[in-house]
Amino acid sequence: MVSAKELISYEEKWGAHNYKPLDVVLTRGEGVWVYDVDGKKYLDFLAAYSALNQGYCHPRLVKVMREQAGRLTLTSRAFRNDQLPLWEKELCELLGFEKMLPMNSGAEAVETAIKLARKWGYKVKGVADGQAEIVACEGNFHGRTTTLVGFSSESQYRDGFGPFAPGFKVIPYGNVAALGAAITPNAVAFLVEPLQGEGGVIVPPEGYLAAARDVCRTNNVLFMADEIQSGLGRTGKMLCCEHEGVRPDVVVLGKALSGGMYPVSAVLSSAAIMDVFEPGDHGSTFGGNPLGCAVAREALKVVVEEDLCGRAAALGPRMLATLSRLESPYVDFVRGKGLWAGVVLKKGAGGARRFCEALMRLGVLAKETHETVIRLEPPLVITEDELEWGLERVATALTADVPEEVGATK
Repeated sequence: MVSAKELISYEEKWGAHNYKPLDVVLTRGEGVWVYDVDGKKYLDFLAAYSALNQGYCHPRLVKVMREQAGRLTLTSRAFRNDQLPLWEKELCELLGFEKMLPMNSGAEAVETAIKLARKWGYKVKGVADGQAEIVACEGNFHGRTTTLVGFSSESQYRDGFGPFAPGFKVIPYGNVAALGAAITPNAVAFLVEPLQGEGGVIVPPEGYLAAARDVCRTNNVLFMADEIQSGLGRTGKMLCCEHEGVRPDVVVLGKALSGGMYPVSAVLSSAAIMDVFEPGDHGSTFGGNPLGCAVAREALKVVVEEDLCGRAAALGPRMLATLSRLESPYVDFVRGKGLWAGVVLKKGAGGARRFCEALMRLGVLAKETHETVIRLEPPLVITEDELEWGLERVATALTADVPEEVGATK
């Protein structure tokens, strides 16, 4: 068997250096637990950035994937298949929308939403051709395409990738007045994350989403919610926007939509908006493929039938309260919603990476974001005991010296 050291050396030699992963080489996962090639066991406190809300290799999802893979995996959209219509119906009925459009990655879905908003602006609102404007927020993370990084406020995401597409305005996150000031007659949409994950698990002020929705309605601007990470139970609701009773004009979903089994994303909206698309306007060879649709159908059923929203709503406050009580010389404050927390470190703490490496040695996997925030978002299938076990080790990593080698077993 190839050792972890060798595998890491292969990746460093032959792989592009566009990530800086923790030096743990995983080979198996079940529920909230993963195992490395040396047999050590770890509790996952990242859930693949919320793609694994249903946990690793959920038996129901594995069963459906195997069965569908043995029947039909891909038709392209040149032909119809028997899974896409059922998924369209079930997803729209679950979330209360009239139409959906399937894609693969989250970035593709955001790009789709941008195309949808622009075409709606030209065909319905009457904006002059080529003049559509979309308002986004500082600290956003909507994906890695050249269009999406073009309106990022993170300099590294932009460095070396221009020129960028015009038509975007970026305003402070959580500032309703700034949104109103940014909207012109050419504005077609406001694209916002109800909670900024990659930005540092930033929760906007209470009432912000509802107020922003009102500003959009008043100005005939589409309110587009990127719920790729915040949706499907992560914050204790099916959609994070539901905490303020907000129903977006357009919703973008991905990640947990397939339970981490397969790349699946979707854009949902009303018929009046979605019907601006005509055959040939947009498409994807793999978008809406029967394998992805079958798995996504079952992934949604798991979220509902296992009440993952309720679990996040119940365990989330406990996690945030426990973290907030930590008496650590390194922690500035904690923020979050549902089973999603950002532990914000003080400037002199030495960066979040070293604490994530310490956690790894204690048997818990988490990841830093923006150097000063430890991001914690375990799979929603986590039990109370498992959560407490993980939080005890988070406390140890943040309050005591951690040996270089610690047995990573429960």
